[in-house]
This record gives sequence, C-alpha cells and structure tokens, in this order.
Amino acid sequence: MHEEWTLFLLLLDKMLSSASSTVYFKQFYLGCLAHASYLIGDSGEAAVIDPQRDVDQYLDEAGRENLRIKYVIETHLHADFVSGHRELAARTGAQIVIGAEANAAFPHFGAREGDALRLGTIELRALETPGHTPESICWLLLENGKPAKVITGDTLFIGDVGRPDLTKLLMLPDDVGVWPAHGAGSACGRNISKETSSTIGMQRRMNHALQPMSRDDFVKMMTTDLAPPPPYFARDAEINRRGARSLVELTSAPLLAEKVREEINRGALLLDVRDPAMFGAGHIAGAINIGLGGEFASWCGTLLPAEAPLVVCADSVPRASEAVMRLARVGIESALGFVTSAEEFDRASIPQITVSDLRERRFRVLDVRRKSEYEMGHVPSAQHIPLDELPRRISEVAQNGPLAVICASGYRSSIASSLLQRERFPDVLNVMGGTAGWVRAGYAVES
Repeated sequence: MHEEWTLFLLLLDKMLSSASSTVYFKQFYLGCLAHASYLIGDSGEAAVIDPQRDVDQYLDEAGRENLRIKYVIETHLHADFVSGHRELAARTGAQIVIGAEANAAFPHFGAREGDALRLGTIELRALETPGHTPESICWLLLENGKPAKVITGDTLFIGDVGRPDLTKLLMLPDDVGVWPAHGAGSACGRNISKETSSTIGMQRRMNHALQPMSRDDFVKMMTTDLAPPPPYFARDAEINRRGARSLVELTSAPLLAEKVREEINRGALLLDVRDPAMFGAGHIAGAINIGLGGEFASWCGTLLPAEAPLVVCADSVPRASEAVMRLARVGIESALGFVTSAEEFDRASIPQITVSDLRERRFRVLDVRRKSEYEMGHVPSAQHIPLDELPRRISEVAQNGPLAVICASGYRSSIASSLLQRERFPDVLNVMGGTAGWVRAGYAVES
C-alpha cells in the first residue's frame, strides 16, 4: 500500500509539473518608436515593464486576463520616449519600481542587485546592469525557480548592445529568452535586428557585438561614427525622472482661421501631419510636413523646437487627436489646437516627381538619408545632408534653380522639402519612391 501511495504521488507530481504554465506574458510593440513594453502575470497578479505614455491598452488587457497590476517597472530612465509609469500607477495603485540610482522624484521602490518581485508563482529578479544609464536594471523572469526570460531594457538588443559589460547576461543559459525595450529603427542602437525577441544562445552566436574581441576593438566598434543623441533625449529623460502628467490633462480643439493666423504671428509653427502626396498637392503656406505614416514622433522630437507652440494640420479630427497624443509620447505638449482645412489660408504646394523624371531632367539632388545609407549608394552627384542636420546646415544648400530632394522612399524628403520651402527656397521638388525606386529602375548609383 505504501508503494502504491508513493507511485501515486510521483505520478501526480509529474502531471502537475507537466501541466501548461499559467504565466501570462505579452509584448506590446509600438512601431513608430520601435519600442517594446511588457505585461507579465500569474495567479491574478501582474507587472507592466517600460510602459508607453498612453496606458489604456495595459489596463484593458489586464482586465481581460483578470490580472491586477501590482508593479510598474522601468528598466531605466528612457530618453527616446515619455513613459506612462506615473499615470499607470495612479490608476491601479501599483508600486513603481526603478533602479535606485535613478534618483526618481516620485514615490517608488529603488531596486538593487538581487531584489525580487513576486507575481503569483513566478519571480522577477533584478540584475543591475549600469552602462547604458547608471540605473539600468535587467529583470530575470524565473519560473519554478529556473530562468525563463530576461527583460533587457536597453542593455542587450537583438543584434546589438546598449552597454559595454554584458557578463551577467552571458552567464545565463542559452535557452533563456531575450526581450529588449527596442527594435530596428530605434536611435538607441545602430544595428538592431527587425526581430523583437531572441535567446541568449542565439545572441551569443549571432550578435556582432558579442563576438570575441579585444577591449580596444570593442570600444572602437561601438564609438566609431556614433551620432549625437537627438535633442529631445535629455528632456524626455528628465520628464521620466519626475514622472509625466496624465494624458487627460492635454486637450486638443479645433481653431478658427483667425485664431490660427493670430498664433502664427506670435510664433506658432504649423505642423502638417498628412502623407507626402497630400501635403505636396496643397498645404497652408509655411507648414512643416511630418506625416503620421512614418516615424512621426521621433522626427517631431528631433526637428521641432521643444517649447514652440504648434498648430496641427490634419485631414480629420481623429487624425489631429492622434497627432497630439503621439507628440506627447516624446514630451511635446505645446499643441494649441488643430485645423482640418486649408481653404481660408494662403496655400503652397511641392511638386512630386518620379525617379524617371529626376533622371531625364537632371535636377540638382539633395540626399537627406543617414550617412551609412548615402555611402551604400546614391544618385550620382547628389549633395548629402542628413535630415537631422538640415535645420542647422540649410545655408550649405544653394538656391540656384530647381532642387530635387530624395531619401529612401519619399517620407523624409517631404519633411526636408517643407523645411526648405519654409526657408524661402523657391523651387523644391520631392522625389517619390526615393533612392529605393531609383535602384529598382536600374539607374546608376555612386557609392
């Protein structure tokens, strides 16, 4: 009888251990900022890691999964976006957790090496990884006491790294999942993969920054041609240290034409968020075009003065409201209101030309892509000024005749064209299809 009871207990233990895990894990990926955040839960308790500023999606998802958000965790003080940690904590009663070195100005738990947070049967354990920022912490997810995943923030990306010393992470088993805070396109790394997750073993084999090399070679690789951070990074990091105000405090309303003209006379900027083709066909004179269809928030943060009042020009009220919210994601809260029609204003246009037009007419060309893109291949004789440098280098662009502006697709070149037109360049053309279209057409390139 004793042997039968022992066998029963062994079988029961095997059944319980092989049962599907109750752990809930979801990545939320925001393409325009290449930003990943996470909701992790078990047994009715949850944590949100690195939330974006608009937090309703986490509340909705937690409600559907019957999870109570217990912790709001920041891997570090983010510089490329404004986090919603303070609003999310206020709306849920959750405790904010951030590295002790952050000197955060809001109520929080300052995490140190080895600190553990319990969520039902799972544990999130802090790994201090200073380097990307002094307070950076990776969070190791343990299931049944074993490492399963590591939330790496900006310490280890997929295909790249955000700090020099990765010893703690590389000591983890090969099958541990790697879940970073950013993907391809983020200004926080230069060679980040389009994949949004991986494993320690895969990164050990494939990540160029993790291959055996000397310290000097590593430093050279990581610092050569390193671009300066966009101007809004320092501002956003400080907003995150203090904690951003709630989005409900930001309002957006339609403006009458007379009010718009009044605000322009006071120094307000017109921000047209329509796509390049619509903007090119006709827009309020003097407007800057940064379309919602691309990396809108990043380019607004990079190119627009931090505190300049803005009037948003959109093709509908929902799109105008979306623009105001996405501006807030990078800490721009100066939108005065919006307009959805240019009929009562002086108007301008920017001709959209094809790559065949460009080849046949032989216009002067300004290429506004990044240096690495330009060096890989460009339209012969094209002048090169990266878009993020154009506002301070416009004097380098001659105004003698038509100027065709080109990027990879037509999005960045439309932004550049609007900046040039605003500076009274008389004959600016935007190249639709960009350099990618030029190459597909089989036209010659210089590199």
